[in-house]
Amino acid sequence: MKDKLIIIGASGHGKVVADIAVKLDKWKKILFADDDDKIKECIGFEVLGKIGDVLKYKMEADFFIAIGNNGKREKIQEKLIQEGLIVSTLIHPSAIIGKDVEIGIGTVVMAGVVINSFSKIGKGCIINTSVSIDHDNEIGDYVHISPGANLAGTVKIGKRTWIGIGSVISNNVSISSDCILGAGSVVIKDLPPNCTAVGSPARPIKFH
Repeated sequence: MKDKLIIIGASGHGKVVADIAVKLDKWKKILFADDDDKIKECIGFEVLGKIGDVLKYKMEADFFIAIGNNGKREKIQEKLIQEGLIVSTLIHPSAIIGKDVEIGIGTVVMAGVVINSFSKIGKGCIINTSVSIDHDNEIGDYVHISPGANLAGTVKIGKRTWIGIGSVISNNVSISSDCILGAGSVVIKDLPPNCTAVGSPARPIKFH
């Protein structure tokens, strides 16, 4: 681990990520990178340049991608990994992590999260504030589970899927890759790939 952390993305999500990094007290200096030239600092931390500039800091910093869009986050993180940069995992001190839980690199686990035993979280995921993930879940890479969502036992979520705020997913349900689940939806049956689903019970309303 290096003494600097560079957070890519100086937006609202980046602010929350930086707050977690501060609480972890692992890095002496926290910096940001962002492609918006107008942003010079984020919650008091310097924006050192554009995203493409970070490769020159390979030997002196760890990195974290704080971009909400799942596809963009995947693209940037995979590029950094390919270039040999160290991508960190951030877990808020208040999170409760059960026995034999696996959490991939580049994932952030935010305040108030509970992840119960034998669940597996992929790389580059956002497990947002107060999410509850019960036992034996399998969460794919670059998934975003929005605040207050509740996942019962043995749930599977495919890559790049976005679970809306306050959603409820029943036990033994699979949601495929590249899905969008609307806020407050209740999922009691499997959902196919590349769909947007809403409602209680949740049903696909379009495919993309």
